[in-house]
Amino acid sequence: MSERLPIDEILPALRDAVASHGRAVLVAPPGAGKTTRVPLALLDLVPGRILMLEPRRLAARAAAERLAEGLGEAVGGLVGYRIRGDAVAGSRIEVVTEGILTRMIQSDPALDGIGCVIFDEFHERSLNADLGLALVWEARGALREDLAVIVMSATLEAEPVAALLDDAPVIRSEGRAYPVETIWLDRPLPAGARLVPEAARLIAAAEAATRDTGGTLLAFLPGEAEIRRVSGLLDQTGCEVLPLYGALDAGAQRAALAEPGAHRRIVLATAIAETSLTIPQVRVVVDTGRARRARFDPGSGMSRLVTERVSRAEADQRRGRAGRVAPGICYRMWSRPEEGALPSFAPPEIAVADLTGMALELAAWGAEPGDLAFLTPPPEGALREARALLTQLGALDHAGRVSGHGKALAALPLHPRLAHMLLVSGAEAADLAALLSGRDPLRGAPADLSLRLAAMRDPKAFADRHPYDVIRPALHAIRDEARRLRRMIASRDGRGASPPAPPAAAGAARGCGSSSGAMAALAYPDRIGLRRKGESPRFVLSGGKGAALDAGDALAGQRLIVAVDLDGDQREARIRMAAVLAEAELRELHGDRIAEVEICEWSRREGRVLTRLQERFGALVLSDRIWASAPEDAVAQAALEGLRQDGLPWTRTAARLRARIALVEGLGPVDDDSLLADGDWLLPWLGKARTLADLRGLDLSEPLKARIGWDGQQRLAAEVPAHFTTPLGRRVAIDYDHETPSIELKLQELFGVTRHPTVAGRPLRISLLSPGGKPVQVTMDLPGFWASSYADVRKDMRGRYPRHPWPEDPTEADPTTRAKPRGT
Repeated sequence: MSERLPIDEILPALRDAVASHGRAVLVAPPGAGKTTRVPLALLDLVPGRILMLEPRRLAARAAAERLAEGLGEAVGGLVGYRIRGDAVAGSRIEVVTEGILTRMIQSDPALDGIGCVIFDEFHERSLNADLGLALVWEARGALREDLAVIVMSATLEAEPVAALLDDAPVIRSEGRAYPVETIWLDRPLPAGARLVPEAARLIAAAEAATRDTGGTLLAFLPGEAEIRRVSGLLDQTGCEVLPLYGALDAGAQRAALAEPGAHRRIVLATAIAETSLTIPQVRVVVDTGRARRARFDPGSGMSRLVTERVSRAEADQRRGRAGRVAPGICYRMWSRPEEGALPSFAPPEIAVADLTGMALELAAWGAEPGDLAFLTPPPEGALREARALLTQLGALDHAGRVSGHGKALAALPLHPRLAHMLLVSGAEAADLAALLSGRDPLRGAPADLSLRLAAMRDPKAFADRHPYDVIRPALHAIRDEARRLRRMIASRDGRGASPPAPPAAAGAARGCGSSSGAMAALAYPDRIGLRRKGESPRFVLSGGKGAALDAGDALAGQRLIVAVDLDGDQREARIRMAAVLAEAELRELHGDRIAEVEICEWSRREGRVLTRLQERFGALVLSDRIWASAPEDAVAQAALEGLRQDGLPWTRTAARLRARIALVEGLGPVDDDSLLADGDWLLPWLGKARTLADLRGLDLSEPLKARIGWDGQQRLAAEVPAHFTTPLGRRVAIDYDHETPSIELKLQELFGVTRHPTVAGRPLRISLLSPGGKPVQVTMDLPGFWASSYADVRKDMRGRYPRHPWPEDPTEADPTTRAKPRGT
């Protein structure tokens, strides 16, 4: 504690804020010393234990070791830590990962024995940190007013957090930073440039240019794979090259955090090195400008890791690493103009992550998101998808309340999918749960899940395809996790603490034995895939999305698989890891969700009504046969949909009837959209219609008459008659297709008519025809025609049709359709 750190100047103000308000927001840049000084400064002020949260296991262990070192003792005295799979008890200070806090507060909402909770590195906005703060704050208000809460951050805007905590005091430390020179690329990298060779080239150039300055060179890369590949390209630098990432074993992590030796050191790290870790003697930083994050798509229900540009806040954090102990240099693998396009901050994890675990925690807590103090509310779409999955797993009832099984899932340190699989299948699922809870140890291998399980038993058998020194630590960690899970299940079984699993799942587990596919199907009921017909290995998943295997994969010919790892592509995801599933296993596991579905629908592609009986599990069609006895009313409904797609078939007769109905008030609209929107009037005539030809041959006259009913037909006949009766008693169809009702008939048939014919109080438009059926005049005033134009028509027609009567006064002549006898 002899070294003076910048944070020491504001510790009295922080102590005053905790003493007077019981809460504070502390903003201090990286290197100020907040992680190693603040818990120690509160030891004599806060009764009970001090709980400090770190976002990563590596940071938690390192923080505990430095705190203990500051007290002149080893971890296990006043200071301890607790992370997944590892714990050392401490009597006063305990450093834990954020998920551990959630488990603690769910089992003990009052947090008995704890006097202060410190959220370190809150600017990283992890999902567990946001949830943990919301739960702690509600517990403080309801049960523990004496519980002190401190939120510490390096770059986060303090005011919104302070407002969330009822206007908590904000304490700021200016820190201590040496000047850092920033060097950008002269021009942007060319399109299509590969990150690994470009990064290795820049790191080697930076090391050569700064060799005289000494100190450690810290390079930021997006992930483990890039670190390994870049490391292999830096052998010629003569430097000690060390990796640093979360999945690295503890010994290798400590080596990267130890004081450097005689040789210059290059540390290749992920974003884990941005803030909470102290890497000694860093003088040079190389920032590739990339970060790997999980992104969740609620539409597909899948998460995927994406490599993105860092935010300006992250770039500043990385740059600041070079100026903690002396003036430094930061090389950025982008040009200066490109910097303006970087986002200000990375999105909080709650806005982009899978919310299944959080949704279960909220249900177990008995709260809705709106009831709690969330800095960023969880997105409704992702939360809805999460709750749907939890309902499938039996963790929530249909009212959204947590079940006994759900409480048991929440008590396990696993994703609810894997916790469900472990509780239902028992200890035999521990290997699979451990494997699926981490990264794929055989990345790039064929998709078969059984290869990974075999590698866990004998890593050397895969050394010809995967470097043994690469896969051994990962497989060792997975085996350790599996042993821990087996002990946990054995302990629960011994205490009788595990509530019964959902009945269907429990029966299934007994029937399916230890098949990895069956166990995976318990965890991923929405990712059971059925191979589509055709040559390419494409699958439809039970959740409704599509997925594909590489054509040469050994699982490509399987009918049923469980896809446990996909790349998350929204159009068609690529399957990276899967297990074979027998249909008998599927029926045993999820038989209560397999339903026989009667399909009677119109197929636009085939132009016909399809009638099928199908067995379905979600979006999967397990069996499909013809439904020969489909009822006529179902066929009629399907045929009606065909009419809606193809349009109504209007014959001339039906079209005239429709035009007449349109003229009578109160008989309803008869435009196509209205007729099809309420198509029940058509159903009695569609029960036998199966094809497009049947629909196009349909005469709509009788259905239209039935639609208006008997009274409507009587009104129609009276007000808008279908025919005009000539003086000779002949019925002539009235055409209502145009604005004015019209008829056509031969001129001689209207001899003697002195009043113009009308219909529905409107004059008819009459096309007068010659004896040969050719139009000679159109009139809406027959008496006027007789008195005027008839004389000219008579003069012209007498020469053409001499055998037909052309009286001088047509109003006195008898109507006729006959010609005069020959010779007269």
